[in-house]
Amino acid sequence: MKAGLYPKLALEGILKNKRTYFPYVLTCVGMVAMYYIIGFLRYSYAVANLPGSETVSLILSFGSWVIAFFSLILLFYTNSFLIRCRKKEFGLYNILGMGKASIGKILFFETLIVAVFSLLAGLGIGIALSKLAELGLLNIMHGSVNYAFTLSPKVLKMTALIFGVIFFLLFLSSIWQIRFTGAIALLRSRDMGEKPPKANWIFGVLGALILAVAYFLAVTIRDPLTALALFFAAVLMVIVATYLLFISGSVFFCRILQKNKKYYYKTNHFISVSSMVFRMKRNGAGLASVCILSTMVLVMLSSTSSLYFGSESVIHSRYPRDINMESHMVSTEALSDENIHALYDEILSVVKKHNVTPKNFYHYRSVLIAGLIEGNRVETDVSKLNNFDTDTLSNICQFYFIPLSDYNRIMGTNETLADGEAMIYAFRRAYREDTLCFNDGQSFKIKKQLDKFIKDTDPEALTASITVIVPDLAKSVKELDTLADYNGDKMTEAVWTFEFDTGVQPEQQVQLYKELRETLRTSEMYEKYHMTSLQCESLELERNSFYSLYGGLFYLGITLSIVFVFAAVLIIYYKQISEGYEDQARFDIMKKVGLTRREIKKSINSQLLTVFFLPLVFSACHLLFAFPIIRKLLTLFGLDNVGVFATATVVSFAIFALFYTAVYRITSNAYYHIVSDTK
Repeated sequence: MKAGLYPKLALEGILKNKRTYFPYVLTCVGMVAMYYIIGFLRYSYAVANLPGSETVSLILSFGSWVIAFFSLILLFYTNSFLIRCRKKEFGLYNILGMGKASIGKILFFETLIVAVFSLLAGLGIGIALSKLAELGLLNIMHGSVNYAFTLSPKVLKMTALIFGVIFFLLFLSSIWQIRFTGAIALLRSRDMGEKPPKANWIFGVLGALILAVAYFLAVTIRDPLTALALFFAAVLMVIVATYLLFISGSVFFCRILQKNKKYYYKTNHFISVSSMVFRMKRNGAGLASVCILSTMVLVMLSSTSSLYFGSESVIHSRYPRDINMESHMVSTEALSDENIHALYDEILSVVKKHNVTPKNFYHYRSVLIAGLIEGNRVETDVSKLNNFDTDTLSNICQFYFIPLSDYNRIMGTNETLADGEAMIYAFRRAYREDTLCFNDGQSFKIKKQLDKFIKDTDPEALTASITVIVPDLAKSVKELDTLADYNGDKMTEAVWTFEFDTGVQPEQQVQLYKELRETLRTSEMYEKYHMTSLQCESLELERNSFYSLYGGLFYLGITLSIVFVFAAVLIIYYKQISEGYEDQARFDIMKKVGLTRREIKKSINSQLLTVFFLPLVFSACHLLFAFPIIRKLLTLFGLDNVGVFATATVVSFAIFALFYTAVYRITSNAYYHIVSDTK
């Protein structure tokens, strides 16, 4: 046999099956291009010179591995479909005397042709679009634009290596499927029908119960810490429940439609439902995959876009003023009026050197301690705080004791408190008790529940917090100051907070911030003012870091959404194509007995509306119930703006729904052309 025969047969096989091979090759090209672009951005010099580039590099590194892993799964799924479609052709070769080894050679050259073309085209497109992608990322991160075009040899090698391994594994998978299938089975592979599946009510009920539990967890979680602990468990439950419901519930749904005589005994409904009920076991798994992918796209787009477009809200929540300072003291005694006034004057002397007059400023003293709250009792015993589970995570709370004099000064009020009384401001949790007791010792009678404070303590904190306004700070925390952890360190932390606006340009703000850090963060200053550390932050400087983080997440969200949409479209397309070939003979018989092309199209539309919009409906349902838990998780990034997240969610779903509808219209036309034998 001539050496050039196998490559020729391989190329002819690809061209003859171009309807199925074209989207497969297109997906391979897209995945290669996407991987190169993400890798290029990861090692880009322009991105590396931006503030927060380490975070962006980490995000892009994670994204590149996700794309590689997902490419492996998606291409395996697609390749198995292609081999199933080609089995009849290979069976014919086998009957005519071609051995399995020769068929393996054809498969080798087919894989080689697709791999070479995909790598060359994918890398070419990736290189061509890499600069555009870099400019897009720099724009999102508010970085300076550099128009110099560069290549990344390192990423070229990585891309070729990873996808070379993937294509080699695809070739082995193809050989495995052909090697252990007889010639007759290969010939009849496409024509083998399915027995009508039975609606497994046990799986259906189990899926409904699991989904109900996951939804219940999502809507009842009260705090970000619990949401973080249970999020992945809830996600796994939703995935399992979706597959169980689609595989068993879809069959049950078709059976219900069959029993509805007014609906079922119509030409378009009769044909579509009868056709679907014979393949819903396999159909259900595909539809469940589309549903999960759609949900992933919607969650990623809504969350990352809300973070990016809500960045300014997050920044001003985290940094209320231009300059934000926290001085951590060695003890509560270091918060004395004399020490604080001296430190305050030291800061003002540095500020005046830059011709800056502090505006909108405030400062206050506080003592922090963490505790486990149950009812009106707070436990700060370190042995109990280190042994919490998901049931007690929501009860972990940070307490901030603030003297009444400081509160009245910064809030412009004239409140009064007697000994043993307190006012509280609860953040991210409700407190309805009349008293607050610490370790069965120090107890406070709650005189008033405050509805606002100058700031929400730490917006990025994992736990809730309660600010306790007390008449005498030293006296109120005296018992708590004696507590120590396993290392002998004090459980309480004394802090002086000073924040102010500068009223000057960003460059001058940053210069002032740098001098404050250099002047105050020295051992002499620490010893002089009894400090353990000084945290000084500039809103303008931190803004770049925020946009780097949220811009990187948003960019990765868009990229991975494109990848998952690729997968969903491919599953939808191959589902329509495979079912079209399976139904071609059936519709041919129906046309001979009088079924018109119009009736065929109505039947296809009925099938489309009856089943194929179920993934979109379920995705919307998943997204609706996931809204509360995702909102809690976003608070870990400082985003408490529900309106921004709600708007991003609605817009993301609307755009995706339009795209989803367009894809199904296109693929349903492909199905129609196959079953009606038109071009």
